[in-house]
Formats: sequence, structure tokens, C-alpha cells
Amino acid sequence: MEVSTTAPISGSVLVLIQFSVCEELRLDLLQQAVSARSQPKPSMKSPSPAYVQYRRPPVIAPLDPLQLETGERLEGEIKYFDYGVVSVTYQLPFAGDWDNLTHLASRWVWEVDFAARIEPIVRQRLSRAEAAIVKPYDRWLSEDYFIFHVRETSASAAEMIAEHGPRIAQVVRGESQLLSAGECAEVLNSHISYYAGDVTVVGWNAAFVYDSAAGAETAIQLLEYANSQLLEFRHYDELLTGILDSVYDSLEKKTGMLTRWRFARSATRLHAVLLDVGELTERADNAIKFLSDMFAARLYRLAAAKVGVPDYKDLVTRKLSTAEELYNYMVDQFNQGRDFFLEITVVVILLIELFFLFHPMTK
Repeated sequence: MEVSTTAPISGSVLVLIQFSVCEELRLDLLQQAVSARSQPKPSMKSPSPAYVQYRRPPVIAPLDPLQLETGERLEGEIKYFDYGVVSVTYQLPFAGDWDNLTHLASRWVWEVDFAARIEPIVRQRLSRAEAAIVKPYDRWLSEDYFIFHVRETSASAAEMIAEHGPRIAQVVRGESQLLSAGECAEVLNSHISYYAGDVTVVGWNAAFVYDSAAGAETAIQLLEYANSQLLEFRHYDELLTGILDSVYDSLEKKTGMLTRWRFARSATRLHAVLLDVGELTERADNAIKFLSDMFAARLYRLAAAKVGVPDYKDLVTRKLSTAEELYNYMVDQFNQGRDFFLEITVVVILLIELFFLFHPMTK
């Protein structure tokens, strides 16, 4: 099949850059410090009153435009989530053909370091709201994601996939050359539609959205949320890895009575971390709820699976289980040491009593 490369298309290209900055952001204090507003509810596909509901809606503030060396001027906004993630979105209106879009996708995905450009902006903003930051992290993890939104035309979703599928796969992968038939099929297999005239194709670092401006809003917000969850679970995975390494190092040292007593302190610290991580992961995992909108739930599950949220969540769950086992082991070692000490104490007291029994003190 000959693929048309000159068909006119228009829409917008979005880059999402997210940073895990702290354990919690006090949105009430933050909203006052940076003059932000609460995020409105997204419009849903279904005409019913169902919607995606945040447990605590993030707050949003505008950003100054970002100018690239190529002359492109991007409009931006910054979004603060209560579970310690800051999300920056820059958007560029687009009008051209498929060649233009694939060239732009390849350049942005692989050649432009958006995180390095945007991190100083985020740090400058947060410096004005230090009271809203709970337990800031020394090192920020970051995630970037690209969304290529093509506005809905007279073509149906099936026609769009059939005629421009190879180009869509190229855009999602950020490749400058056409992909193989097998790779195209792999990319296009991760697509979802609600109406006959819309389709979203989700990849691990980019997504293609063919929809109206209002319809695309839901997909964009859910892709943003899925990436913020990935970022949080990456942080917990890294945190638990460091903690487990430290525990293993302490266990490899020579054992003895004093070491068993030190296990009590280590176990207490480990248990505190387990409680903190468990609470934080639950908060991030339950930050959003889907009220009767099954399409939004399906779209979120697809997005989360493609960007890797379940994989990192499983890693965190396994490491939490390992840490729990180590905690129980250290508590058992401490209890054995304590029991041994008590037994020795009883024996010493008994020997003292026997000594005075058979060798009474004389005046």
C-alpha cells in the first residue's frame, strides 16, 4: 500500500516533563505562593455525568513561553500534584503534512533535552513555596513523554489507521525512517477508540491522539497521570534498593551480642521506612478514581501498561515484601539476643544466691 505523505494535518505537539521533588506538596500553601488554580474536571467521551476525579485535584499555573534554537515557541503550564510530583507541559501548534510531523517527532524525542531546560524553571518556582514542600528529595528523578495530537477530520479512526498506520507508528516511536511491518503492527496494537472518529495509540515514550480538542483532553490527562505514577514508583524502587543494600551490608558484618542489639535500631528504622513507603504508594496509587467512565479506566490501564507502571509497581511490592522479611528476621535476632541475655542474668543471680547460701557472711 502506498502511504500518502502530503495529506494536510493539523493539531498540536505536547511534551510532558515531570519531576519527583518531595514526599508531599501542600497544595493549599502552594496555591497561594505561586498563584495557581485548581485543575478543572476533564470532559469525558460519554455524555453521562461520569468523570475522572482526583482525590485532591492538582493546581496549575502558566509558564513563560519556551523558545527553542530552531525558532519554535512553546506555550507552557506547570502542574503540582499533592504526592510530590511537578508536571510541566509545553505545547506547540502544528500544521503541515506527515513528513513534517515525523521529522518533528524524531527531533524532539531524541535530540532536544527538555528536562535539562525545564528543571531550573521548576526549581525557581518551588523556591517561592518552600513552606509547601514536605521532605524534599536531594535528587530529582524525571520522566518525559510526548503527545502528538492530530485534530479530528472527516476520516474515521479505521481509515486513519489503514491509510496512515506506518506514519503513526513512526511518530509514536520517534523514528525518522519507516518501521518494519512487524514493528508497525506492534505499535498499532496498542490503540483504543471510543467513537468511530477517534483513536489513541500509546507507546512507552510517546502517544498519538486523533480526536477533537475537547476529546483529546481526557487522553492527555490520563497519559500525564500514568507517567506521574511511573515516576513515583521509580522513586520508591530506588529508595528501597538503597535501604535493602544497607541492611544486607549490616547483616554481612560479624554477629555477636552487640550486633544483635544493633538489629533493634536497624529494624525500627526499616519498619518506619516500610510504613512511609506503604502510605506514599497507596496515596499515589489512589490519587485518581474513575466514576462510571469505563472508557477512561480502559485508556488509563493501557497507558499505564505501556509506560511501565505495573512493572515498577511489582518491583516495589516485591522489595517491600523482602524488606518485611528482613525486618522480621532482625526482630527475631534481637529477641534471641535479649532472651539469651535474660537467661544469663537469671543464671548469674542464681549463682550469687547459691554462693551466699553456702557461704553465709559472718560477723
